[in-house]
Amino acid sequence: MDTSTHQPVQQSVAERLDPHTATTPLGDWVRELCDAPDGGNLLSMTINVIIIIIAICAFSSLTAMVLVWMERKLAGRFQRRLGPTRTGPFGLLQTAADGLKLFLKEGFRPNASDPFTYYLAPLLPLTGAFMVLAVIPFGPSMWIADPELGLIFISAIAGLGVLALLIGSWGSNNKYSLMGGLRAGAQAISYEVSLILCFLLIVLASGETNLLNIVEGQQGNFWNWWIIKLPGAGFIAFIFFIITSTAELNRTPFDTTEAESELTGGFHTEYSGIAFSMFFLAEYVHMFIAAAIGATLFLGGYNAPFEFLPDGWWWLMAKSYAIIFLYIWFRWTFPRLRIDQLMALEWKFLLPLSLINLVFAGILIAMGWIL
Repeated sequence: MDTSTHQPVQQSVAERLDPHTATTPLGDWVRELCDAPDGGNLLSMTINVIIIIIAICAFSSLTAMVLVWMERKLAGRFQRRLGPTRTGPFGLLQTAADGLKLFLKEGFRPNASDPFTYYLAPLLPLTGAFMVLAVIPFGPSMWIADPELGLIFISAIAGLGVLALLIGSWGSNNKYSLMGGLRAGAQAISYEVSLILCFLLIVLASGETNLLNIVEGQQGNFWNWWIIKLPGAGFIAFIFFIITSTAELNRTPFDTTEAESELTGGFHTEYSGIAFSMFFLAEYVHMFIAAAIGATLFLGGYNAPFEFLPDGWWWLMAKSYAIIFLYIWFRWTFPRLRIDQLMALEWKFLLPLSLINLVFAGILIAMGWIL
């Protein structure tokens, strides 16, 4: 055990790897085609930005399709069913068929609803998801943006999803939608406090808010990951992260915002067709993002579990899908909490325990008791 005084990561990624040199073959080809090897040509930058936008949209759509199929298959196995089997091999085209159905379905807007907020709400969750995906480091040279305050940026952008539920429910002019939106606001604000404390523990331990530096600080073997490197406190923070992120995703057992037995459909009661599908798509993209953030902060990100193995994006994807499996497992195992039970779990248990764990982590760091 290292008994030396804790020091933050001394060498930033920017010092070891200039972001301008962290390029892809496609981006290099575009710059070469536009005669801008240094990336300063406006035309090449515009083309690369368009390529990035297309890539994010394609990745989000494909990820949502895979996760919907994965959830249906796992739900079937948990309930001793087969899940989708008929549409395509192993039911792989079921999600595409559902997406086509939603795309072709006619959308209806209540006459008394507010058109601006009604149509703005489905756009906000996906907008926030795209912005967060841009700062997640998928590999040693696979990122779009590298803000120094990456964790703070993610925390700020997370509010767009809550805002979407609030304005969508209010703009629908439906009492069930409004009740679901108010529940969503109360739930998100409450559980975000404990979620931020999980982030703060990693910032305290690593001395960084930059996601790349946090990942690079976990290089080597798997015992350098913060879930193990910070004895006890890291594992407890990871458990709290899983619970609070499940609540932030509005997934069972924390899906009181759309409890069909109480609120018909909750905040999206009045949405159908393509507008409903955007909420549905955002839910699964957010689930991947939450899992990727958890893997980045606690499980080493794209770092391999052993130093003799190559690092790469495949490790981040494997860790993220392992966390996603937990999210799906929770949904099809636990019953839904009542709204009073949900709020009591946060304010009476998670928040005090998160504060105690943060103090405990501070003591470990101050004493140099880091593996």
